[in-house]
Amino acid sequence: MQEHRLSVARSARYYSLGDAAARELWIVLHGYGQLAGRFLTQCEALADAGRLVVAPEGLSRFYVGSRPHQQVGASWMTREDRLAEIADYVRYLDAVHADLARAGRADRAVHVLGFSQGAATACRWVTAGAVRARRLVVWGGEIPPDLDLADPQVRARLAGLDLVLVFGTADEYFPPALVAAHETRLRAHDLPYRLLGYEGGHEVTAALLRQLAGGPPDRARP
Repeated sequence: MQEHRLSVARSARYYSLGDAAARELWIVLHGYGQLAGRFLTQCEALADAGRLVVAPEGLSRFYVGSRPHQQVGASWMTREDRLAEIADYVRYLDAVHADLARAGRADRAVHVLGFSQGAATACRWVTAGAVRARRLVVWGGEIPPDLDLADPQVRARLAGLDLVLVFGTADEYFPPALVAAHETRLRAHDLPYRLLGYEGGHEVTAALLRQLAGGPPDRARP
């Protein structure tokens, strides 16, 4: 048996809240099994007159939940053919960003927030894609182990932005030991970051979104 490959055009969608000409752009990436429109409603606290919030949707949709064929979710990738899927979503997110630049301001500050599976997606895009983010928020997810923090391009991209790790105190997927391991890995590569915790589980909270959106960042950890 021989494997063959080809590139095809396909449709993708994203949702937005706010003014296309806003001075600040937040691109928020949903978690596994979520849809972009529903996730954007969870991020409404970011939206104001000077901020555009955009939620692209993962390219792979599937049925989720206990009721057959009732609820649909989306995924950014699986372990099957993973490198091709990563390359596909990096190009896709670059295309979303380019579309937004054509429709609005090309010089605005870009903040990228990834939740759960979207956190790894955000990390890979910010370090491999064309976007130059001012802030990267890794929320309830991980900086993927396959991302080489010693690689000069990866290091330069991460060191040049405000890197924020966000975890709930009761997040069953990221207990304190795993969060500490993330911190150890970043410190080993001298990458500055901030750690923000909140009382809660594996979820996005409006209060912390408002905290992230407002005010200057605290001094990053060494």
